[in-house]
Amino acid sequence: MTREDRSTPAYRERNSTADRALEILGMFTEDRQVITGADVVDQLQVVKSTAYRYIQSLQSYGLIEEAPARSGFRLGPRVFELARIARHGLGLSEVAEPVLRTLAGDLQETVLLTRRSGTQVICVERYESPTPIRLSYERGQVLPVNAGASALVSLAWAPEKELERVLAEAQLTPLTERSTADAEQLRKRLATIREQGYVVTRGEVDEFVVGVAAPIIGTNGAVIAGATAVGLEQRLSDERLPEVVEQVRAAAENVSRRLRELAS
Repeated sequence: MTREDRSTPAYRERNSTADRALEILGMFTEDRQVITGADVVDQLQVVKSTAYRYIQSLQSYGLIEEAPARSGFRLGPRVFELARIARHGLGLSEVAEPVLRTLAGDLQETVLLTRRSGTQVICVERYESPTPIRLSYERGQVLPVNAGASALVSLAWAPEKELERVLAEAQLTPLTERSTADAEQLRKRLATIREQGYVVTRGEVDEFVVGVAAPIIGTNGAVIAGATAVGLEQRLSDERLPEVVEQVRAAAENVSRRLRELAS
């Protein structure tokens, strides 16, 4: 037997032990917060001494601990510490992805995640419409700060001093005849957007394209991004818009809530 052959059983045993430990942790659910040694025996189909060896190993790492009144075992403090680390490691894109991808599927329209950087707005993520229709917005694309729902929702809640700086430094160039290039008119539009809590635009970046956007609020209470549904005017009709606005706002609030939960 070679040296490599002799090491193989030990390697497999280590993997087997890890698999069994993960299987035990997987036994915990929302409705099953305490497990017993007998539960582990039944789950793993091993003798009692082997089951308790796995349990003791998990206890030594703080992954499980004895439940009150010695009724069994519950998840230990190390699990909660790992969960906290995992939550803090999640960024905006990771938190928003499942919510906005679902929104794109529900609306059958393209959905964008955008955030402002100085005088520009960046398309951070794009979630495709399930329909064959494709719009020109791409991940990483830079959008003007004065036109389109994605831009306006990112600017509307900027602090007053920051807003004045952006208006002074940005080139307020009209992309279409519907774009707002006048600073005073833009201020009025932004005030209206803040009052209603969302924005609807028509043909401001691309002709015949409607955008519906709502703000995503970060843990500090400031607007850090926008969730935007975009589609052709013939699909996002006036009759359909109230429903779309409601769904976009709900999705943005959902992402905001998830961000708060991760920070708690």
